[in-house]
Order: sequence, then C-alpha cells, then structure tokens
Amino acid sequence: MKHVVVYSEPGKFAGWPANNGLWSWEGKEALVGFTVGGYEEKKGHNINEPYHSFLAKSTDGGETSRAYEPEHFVGSDAPSRPLEAPLDFTDPGLALRFAGVGYHGGKRPEGAFFVSLDRGETWRGPHTLGLLTRHPDLRGKEITCRTDYVVYGPSDLLVMMSARGDDSRTNKVFCARTDDGGMSFRFLAWVTDPGESDRAIMPSTVRCESGKLVSAIRRIAPDSNTCWIEAYSSVDHGRWWTRQGRINEPAGWSGNPPGIVKLRDGRICCVFGDREHARIIAKYSRDNGRTWGEETVLRDDYQRDSFDDPDLGYPRVFERADGLLVATYYWATKERPHHHIAGTVWDPQG
Repeated sequence: MKHVVVYSEPGKFAGWPANNGLWSWEGKEALVGFTVGGYEEKKGHNINEPYHSFLAKSTDGGETSRAYEPEHFVGSDAPSRPLEAPLDFTDPGLALRFAGVGYHGGKRPEGAFFVSLDRGETWRGPHTLGLLTRHPDLRGKEITCRTDYVVYGPSDLLVMMSARGDDSRTNKVFCARTDDGGMSFRFLAWVTDPGESDRAIMPSTVRCESGKLVSAIRRIAPDSNTCWIEAYSSVDHGRWWTRQGRINEPAGWSGNPPGIVKLRDGRICCVFGDREHARIIAKYSRDNGRTWGEETVLRDDYQRDSFDDPDLGYPRVFERADGLLVATYYWATKERPHHHIAGTVWDPQG
C-alpha cells in the first residue's frame, strides 16, 4: 500500500471528503472535495470557522494533487436559480455537487446543486431542485444531502439524498430523479424506513452490471453512540429498496460514512473509517452487497490529539485504469498532527 498527501497546510484543518464528493474520469483523472478551516486543538473537531470548500485535482491516478478554492461554489450566499437549459449528464466533463443544510458551508434547507462542465475547473450555481421539497413526504423537512448520484442517460439522473424534520434524529435517506436534464426533480422513494428511530445518512451508491442499485448508508442509533454501515438495494431503478444487511458491526465513537465503488472484476469495495480503533478499513462483496468479507486494514498510523478524539475518515474511493484503488480521507500523523487530506493506493487483488 502507498500513502499520499492530497492537501496539507500547517495551521489549517482539512477534512470530510465524504461531505463534499469525489469524481473520476477514465480511471486517471480524479477530483475530491473537502473542507478547510483554521486549526485549534480542542474537544471535538479541531477546526475553526470560517469554513472554505476546497477541491484537489489529480491527473495521475491520485499520485499527486493540486488543491484550489473554486469560485461560485458551496459556501456562497448567492440565491439558487433554475437551470437555463437542460444538462447532458453524459458530458465527459460533467461534475455535479449537491448541497443542503448544516454541513460545512451548506446552508440551503431546500437543497441545491452546482455544475461543472470542465471537470471541476469552473463552476456555476447554485441551481434549484425545482419543486422537490413540496412533495408530501418532504414538506416541512430540510434537505441534508451530500453528493451521491447515478447517471442513467443524457437527461436521466438518480440522486441519493437525505432529509430531516425538527430533530436531527429524524434524518432519513431517500432518492429523487430528474429526466429533463436537471430542470426539475421528483421524489421517488424512501430508501430507509422513515418511521425508524435510527438515523440514516450519507449514502454511497453504485449500479451493478445487472442494473441493481446497491447503496451503503451510515446508521446511528438515537440517544447513544452506536453506529454501523448498512447496505440497501433496488432492482427497479430506485422505486423500491430492500435492506441487505450490515457491512460492519456496531461500534461507538460516532461512526463513519462509507465510500463504495464497483470494481471491474464484479466485486464491490466499501471503505470506511474505524474511529474506535483509529483505522481506515476496506471490505469487499462478491454478491452485489448481500454479504461482505473480512476487513482489510488500509492504514493504522493515526496520531491522536491530547483530547484522544479519533477524528478521521469520511472516505471516497475510485478505481484506476490499472485496477488499483485509491481512497481519499482525512487523517493526522506524527509528522502532520494537523488534520489533512490523505490517500491510500492499493491493489485489491493483493
């Protein structure tokens, strides 16, 4: 395994790729989002406001990266507006960044999205989600989505989102769809039961060769620190979802969201941070998410601060053209005790 530094700056805290998104093209070029703020060691996250939404671009399969703060992006106070013309979701330069409320620069309870047509170099937005939140199931709720979508065609896109009421414990995952190039979005279905007491947030979704959708979702039990990752699937393009089972066993320390990728050999790889043992973990499924194999430890050299908070992970992952995998996450080491964006490159056959 090879570990790389994606972004690191003394006096700065950088974190949460899963809150921001990862996009890749041709297995060589990749773009990852993350949040940057001032660094101060304290209880909880060692970050101070103001928060800035950064991107890091790699053109060599994640070996090296160039970081920058884009304009017209998440964190701006510009009002959302409709698209002027439909998008082509199969455009080779397309990247979409969805945003909601409450997550490191997102202050849009009605939800919105940003568009790049040049692989993240320039952006425009925010654009509205149309009348999505007027659907009866979403009325009165706040959109809390990160970025997770599946392209079906030039004008057809499935978006995995989450929404909550007055209490954050009501947060649940749903999917929406647009078939007019993003001019409008419609509520499709709840992925997780909206009546359950456990929170469900931060999905990561892939489409299998059969057309089956598999989504890994972060679960959090109410009034406790018990967390786990659970897989769900749909065989009818998101209209109905079935619980498949847990990817990892319940643990404390507030859990971690998953990042999953469909490999060319047919397996699904799920990467997540293990805060209880301060590790980055990968697991594989050979049966489209029904069962998962043993853990592979990708990294375990995390440097805890004086408050002993294992603040780490939130990964996203992609497969390179040569078959190697690249996971990007936030981390701290003895050499770089300030939280930074790191990556691990490894061979899933090894």
